[in-house]
Amino acid sequence: MHPHKPHYDRHAGTAENKAYLHKIGRVRIDPPAVAAGVSAADLIDSAFLAYNGGRLREGCQLFVRKMLADTGTVGLALSGALTPAGLGMSCLVPLVEAGFVDWIVSTGANLYHDTHYALGMDLFQAGPGLPDHELRENQVIRIYDIVFDYENLLGTDAFFRALCRGDAFQQTMGTAEFHHLVGKYLAEREDQTGRRGKNLLAACYRAGVPVFTSSPADSSIGMNLAALALEGGRLRIDTLRDVNQTAAIVWDAKASGGQSSVLILGGGSPKNFMLQTEPQIQEVLGLDEAGHDYFLQFTDARPDTGGLSGATPAEAMTWGKVDPDKLPDSVTCYIDATAALPLLTAYALTRREPRPLKRLTDRLPGLMTRLEAGYARTRAKREE
Repeated sequence: MHPHKPHYDRHAGTAENKAYLHKIGRVRIDPPAVAAGVSAADLIDSAFLAYNGGRLREGCQLFVRKMLADTGTVGLALSGALTPAGLGMSCLVPLVEAGFVDWIVSTGANLYHDTHYALGMDLFQAGPGLPDHELRENQVIRIYDIVFDYENLLGTDAFFRALCRGDAFQQTMGTAEFHHLVGKYLAEREDQTGRRGKNLLAACYRAGVPVFTSSPADSSIGMNLAALALEGGRLRIDTLRDVNQTAAIVWDAKASGGQSSVLILGGGSPKNFMLQTEPQIQEVLGLDEAGHDYFLQFTDARPDTGGLSGATPAEAMTWGKVDPDKLPDSVTCYIDATAALPLLTAYALTRREPRPLKRLTDRLPGLMTRLEAGYARTRAKREE
C-alpha cells in the first residue's frame, strides 16, 4: 500500500454510507411508466428526473412554487427571434394574461416579427435545408426553418413609419413607453381583425406589462425610427430612462417586502440588461439591496467560451445580481428555449392559478419617484 494514499474499506461503514446516500439523494428514482394521454405537467414531474430533464423539472417547480408567489415580481428576458416561431401567441401571451410575467426585456427582433401576426401576415413552417439563392430570387425570407414573404417586411416597416409619424410619438420616451403606445394601436388592430391574442405587445398593453428593449436601434423597428429622424421626426428613445425604470421596478419589489425573480430565455443583451438592475441599485445608486431572489435560465450557451451572457447564477452573484442566500434556488437548464418554453407554460398554467395583474406600466411614474428619493438620500450621505 502506498504510504500516503488513504485506504478505503468498501465493506466498512455500510450504515454510515447509506445515511450519507440518503442525505444527498433527494428522491429514489422509480418513475411510473409513461401512459397515453399524460399531461405535460404530470410528465415533467414524474419522468424528467435527471440531467437537463431534471433541471427542467426543477426549473418548472421553482417557477410555480416560489417565483409565482403572490408577493413575487417576475421579469422575463427574451432573446433571439422566438416570436416568428409562434411562441409569442402560444406561450408568452398566455403567461402575460395569467399574471405570470410582470415585466419584459426583449430583443427588438422579437417585437418586430411578432407584429406580422397582428397585421394579419402569414409565416410558414419549412425546413432548414432550403435553397437560399432560390428564396432570394423569389423574395422569400428565411429564419432557419421559418419562411415568409418579403412583403411582410415592407408592410411592417410601413406600419411602424406611419404609426410613429403620429403626434403621440413626437416626444422623447423610454422603450417601455414606446412599446406601450405601439401596443395600444396593435390591440386596436387585433380587435378590428378578430385576431386578439396573436401579439405580445398588444397583450402587454392590455395587462399593463412594461416591455423594454436593451438595444432599441438593433432591430428593424429601430431602423425605421432612424428613417423618421431623417424626415425631421422628433421621436427620441431615451435608453438611460430604461436603466432607471427597470431598477425602480426591482427595487420596489424588494423594498416592499416581496421577491424579484428573473426568467431568462437564451442570453444576450436582454439577459444582462435585466440582471444589471441590481448592480445599478447597489453599486451605482448606493441603495441597500442584495440581488435577485430567484434565477431561472434556459440556454444552450456555455460560460467557458464567453458566450453565456451574464454567466451562471454563481458568477452573477459576485456582481450582486443574485442574492447569495438564494443561490441554491437558482436553476440553469442547458436546453433550447423553444423546447423549454412550451413545457414551462403548460406546467405553470396547470399547476398555478392566475395571479392578479401588477400593472407595473401604470405604476412606473410612482416607482421612479421612489427611486429618485432613495438616490437623493444616498447622495446626501456620500456628500456629508
